Amino acid sequence: MKMKKQLHILLACFAILAAAAAFAQPTDPKNQPSTDEQLAVQYYQAGEYDKALVYYEKLFNKKPIALYYNYYLACMIAVKDFKKAERVVKKQARNFPYDLRYQVDLGRVYRAAGEEDKAMRTFNEAINTLQPNQEQVVELAQSFLGINEPDLAIETYKKGRKLMSGFYGFNFELAEVYAIKKDHQAMVNELMEVLEVNEGYLQQVQNALQTRFGAEADEKQNLILKNELLRRVQKQPDKTIFAELLMWMFMQQKDYEAAFVQAKALDKRRQEDGSRVMSLAETCVSSGDYEIALRCYDYVIALGQRSFYYGQAQIERANVLYRQKTERRTTSVSEAEELKREFEKVLAELGPGNSTAGLIRMLAHVEAFYLHKNADAIKRLEEAIQLPQLRPADRALLKLELGDVLLLDGQVWEASLRYSQVEKEFKHDLIGQDAKFRNSKVYFYVGDFLFAQAQLDVLKGSTEKLIANDAMDLSLLITDNLALDSNEVPLLMYARADLLAFQNKDAQAMLTLDSIVKEFPAHTIADNILYKRYQVKYKQGNYTEAADFLLKLVEQYSFETLGDDAHYRLAELYDYHLNQKDKAMQYYQEILTKYPGSMFVVDARKRYRTLRGDKL
Repeated sequence: MKMKKQLHILLACFAILAAAAAFAQPTDPKNQPSTDEQLAVQYYQAGEYDKALVYYEKLFNKKPIALYYNYYLACMIAVKDFKKAERVVKKQARNFPYDLRYQVDLGRVYRAAGEEDKAMRTFNEAINTLQPNQEQVVELAQSFLGINEPDLAIETYKKGRKLMSGFYGFNFELAEVYAIKKDHQAMVNELMEVLEVNEGYLQQVQNALQTRFGAEADEKQNLILKNELLRRVQKQPDKTIFAELLMWMFMQQKDYEAAFVQAKALDKRRQEDGSRVMSLAETCVSSGDYEIALRCYDYVIALGQRSFYYGQAQIERANVLYRQKTERRTTSVSEAEELKREFEKVLAELGPGNSTAGLIRMLAHVEAFYLHKNADAIKRLEEAIQLPQLRPADRALLKLELGDVLLLDGQVWEASLRYSQVEKEFKHDLIGQDAKFRNSKVYFYVGDFLFAQAQLDVLKGSTEKLIANDAMDLSLLITDNLALDSNEVPLLMYARADLLAFQNKDAQAMLTLDSIVKEFPAHTIADNILYKRYQVKYKQGNYTEAADFLLKLVEQYSFETLGDDAHYRLAELYDYHLNQKDKAMQYYQEILTKYPGSMFVVDARKRYRTLRGDKL
């Protein structure tokens, strides 16, 4: 049974090679396959090995290259002409005595003929013939793997290790064979021994482990690596390489709390001044684990001002707090007050400047958009903009925030002035494109649709995908709702509602949207009205009502411009806020099937597979 299985594997491999030879023909007529070769491939693919044998024998005798040899041997084994196969292989072995792969072929012939003892003797003779040569050892081991004999490959590498003692240990090769056998303990041991000899191989060891261990690996499998690392850490507390690898393992498994414990220990032992912990914090932030990130920054801050990262840790901690309180959720007044106190505390200690310009901007945003203290925010931003040492880009970002706050405060043209200043100063940069888009919205709000659209048409070619998409969406809104007639009233009313929503005048915004529906019930802007209602309710934290508006949009306007947006936002609501994962999966999947060109496809597919439980 084993012989038959191996024969089938061998024949399947050669069939693939034959197909490649048949279809990947060179374009040069001089290099076209001969008629004999074409017939050989044709008969081989058809399973007529006796006929294929005639042609491959002819081809091999004429040109004894490896490709013809392999097919020739496969055909002889397939038709059970074992004596002839033995003669051919032995002749090759005599011609190339240093190439022990022919010994493996000879053993294959004996095995196919049912002479298992003879086959094993031949395999062992090949191993015993090995010379202290790395290439020869690897080639023989790979040949054994090619006939599904991992144990013989292991024996080969171990013999090679003895022959090359002190020069090369074949640890990585052995680890890979053990991985094939699913002997993960032996695999881990081999890789750990590499680090015992030379810690400089840490990256290579991590690369080897990464494919077999991690967040998506079997729990028992991960436990093997964890226990071995813990054992070596305890056995050799002064050898920090294993503690470092243990921390890396926890990060691969996304166990950031355990990684934090190791990072602190390594930081203290190596006196790294918090650098490793700062790096871990950055990883935690990108993975959305804000709690552990905050603990990382707290640790570095506790080191005191002697730490090089003291100020940076305070700033990054404030950034994480802001993201934690504002992403995918509504922010309460008490949470906004907490953010304000945190920002003011850091600013009081570090002072205003380039490093804290981002904090000033976030603090002003909190004051204006969450605490409704527009005057305080405007004053803070204007003072910061006047700081002489500011980098131009930081000053520009502060001006953009000031423009937003002025727009929130109803000072529409003052906001436009700030946007225009940034656009002019950074005409060919992303900051300038962002400013141009914000200014386009100002003109949209006041009803100058043609000027707004002219600016938006320029932004459609932006290298920043989000700006380009937003410009496209707003341009389409204008085009779609002015194309059918010259009546601008519905769009004017919608623009006013959009501005009111931006200014947190939600009740007035909703009343204005209701008025459009009553006065123009059949207007093309109906889908945009539903989407704006969803945005208002989402901002208020009324997720059920927000979902209801999206459901209406999906049911009535699924194939309009906002169809994919509505599906994705509805999926997010069910996923993150309403705890209805089945419905979230439904709408993520519909994005993939109904809107294959949507910008949400990549994120929707990833989230859908995560909810389904796929190993990514």
